[in-house]
Order: sequence, then structure tokens, then C-alpha cells
Amino acid sequence: MSLLQVENLRTVFDTRQGAVVAVDGVDLSLAAGRTLAVVGESGCGKSALALSLMRLLAHPGRVAGGRVLLEDEDLLALSPAKMRARRGSRVAMVFQEPMTSLNPVHTVGAQIMEAMRAHDRSLSKSDLRDAAISALARVRIPSPERRFDDHPHRLSGGMRQRVMIAMALACQPRLLIADEPTTALDVTVQAQILDLLRDIQAETGMGLLLITHDLGVVAETADEVAVMYAGRVVERASATDLFADPQHPYTIGLLGSIPRMDLETPRLPTIEGSVPPPFAWPPGCRFAPRCAFADAACEVAPPPLAMLAPGHEVACIYAPVDA
Repeated sequence: MSLLQVENLRTVFDTRQGAVVAVDGVDLSLAAGRTLAVVGESGCGKSALALSLMRLLAHPGRVAGGRVLLEDEDLLALSPAKMRARRGSRVAMVFQEPMTSLNPVHTVGAQIMEAMRAHDRSLSKSDLRDAAISALARVRIPSPERRFDDHPHRLSGGMRQRVMIAMALACQPRLLIADEPTTALDVTVQAQILDLLRDIQAETGMGLLLITHDLGVVAETADEVAVMYAGRVVERASATDLFADPQHPYTIGLLGSIPRMDLETPRLPTIEGSVPPPFAWPPGCRFAPRCAFADAACEVAPPPLAMLAPGHEVACIYAPVDA
């Protein structure tokens, strides 16, 4: 049974020009103990999707339809008070930039204690302190007793990200959503953070929804991959199948732009153009204006996700594509 089941999720932003759709009919599924990576370039709707799942969209954003089932409980149907109780205890999120997520005037220990106190008010202050220090130790922060009293500005970027992970995992959630958790980190620290997430996942059996544009991170971490473009999932497959046999032209373009050590290429191929703005999406396939395979048939209607093989779905009328 799926830990997380997202069905026909639709997120809009109300503007003076009307409702702008940022997430358009997304379906996802994630089992406990597995990692699902959602990939795509900036502007495709990845972060809007993550915030929608957590019900943290700021005005004028809103979820306009769909269901988000976490162990058969629809998070979108919960009252605000019940949803606040689920955040942290059942589902937690690690945000992209820890310096803007941590409060600069409070110590990191106090902020972890606050997260735990919100879900268990029976704990004494000494119990909370011990639990917060244990949480810091769990994410491999050296000298956690000393770091407990540090303010965020005294920590490196990698240490701050570890604090964010410690805070997210303090109440042992079943699902962790990580939005670009390694973007601002150097490659050595990035590898440490990914190893840490894998180890904790193996320890606890939590599901991990990883939002990223880094296909190297996807190859190293993910079990399954959903490729997003212009608010929609255009390809969904296991990580092994996606890298071995990509079928959507957008996925082919993404993978083709990655440097390879085993090939000498004078110039990496690029995907011409950019993601269209959500208020000006083309009526047919949204990738058609940038697609080398597109013709007039692609401009008629958006292609639905179709099953090419067990566990491999593609939204392209000409799939399988001969790359």
C-alpha cells in the first residue's frame, strides 16, 4: 500500500489576469521506505507541488482540486488545526535554503525544542533538551551539546542544513519532503547530506519525496522519478529505467545535457528556449514549442500519461521516441 498517494492535484495562483495554474493534474505515488524524485527545470512547478502537499502555500496560491492521501488520510480535507498537528509528526519538510528557514535570533537547540514541544507538551524542559541534543547527534553534528547553544549564523551551510533535517525528523515523521536540500552546498557536503538521508531512511522506513533539478542526485538517491514540465508530469518511471531508456523528448534533452566522463563531446546539447509562463501555456503539448520531434498533431491537445511498459508512463503521442 502506498504511503503517499497524490491524485489529480491542481494548484493555482489568483492574479489580476485570472487564475494561473502552477500544478495541473499531478498524480504521484510513494511507498514507505522508498525515494521518489521530482525533477525538472526552474519554473516547472516542483516547489509549488511540495508546498501544496504541506498546505503551506501563501496567498494568492491555493490548492484548487485533487487529493493528497497520507496513509489513507486526505491532508487537503483536514481542518487547519489538524493539519498543523500532522506537520512534523506525520509529514515534515526540509526547505531549500536553511538560512531563511531558521530564526536568526534563537539558538538551533531552542528551535528544535520548539518543534518537539508543539507535538508533545508533556515533555519537561530537560527532556526536550536531551531529545534535541540527540537529534543533533543523529544527523552527525559534532559536539552536539555545544552546538545546541549556537545561533544559525555561527554554523556552516552544511551544518545548518543538518539542523533543518534534525528539526524535520525530531518527531519521526512517516514522510519527509526535501526541496532542493543540497543546492547551495559544495559537492563534498552534498554527498554527506545525501548519505545521511539514506541512512536515516533505512533506519526508520520513512518515505522520501526529493524535489531537485540535479540529475546526479537523482541517479544516486532515487528509486523512482517523476519528470515535471510546465506544471504536469510528463514521464514517470523507476530511476533505472529512466536513465537507461528515457522516452519523453524533454527527459531525453535533460539527460543529454549532462557531461559524461566516458564520452568526448565538443559541445553539450541544450534544450532551446525556456519553460513557458503559466499564463501562456500552449493548448497542446506544453513542450511542443521546444521539441525537435513535434508536428501539428502535438498542438491539438495535451497528451495524457500513457503506460509504455509496467511502471513506465510517458505523456507523448509519439512515444516510444527513437532518440
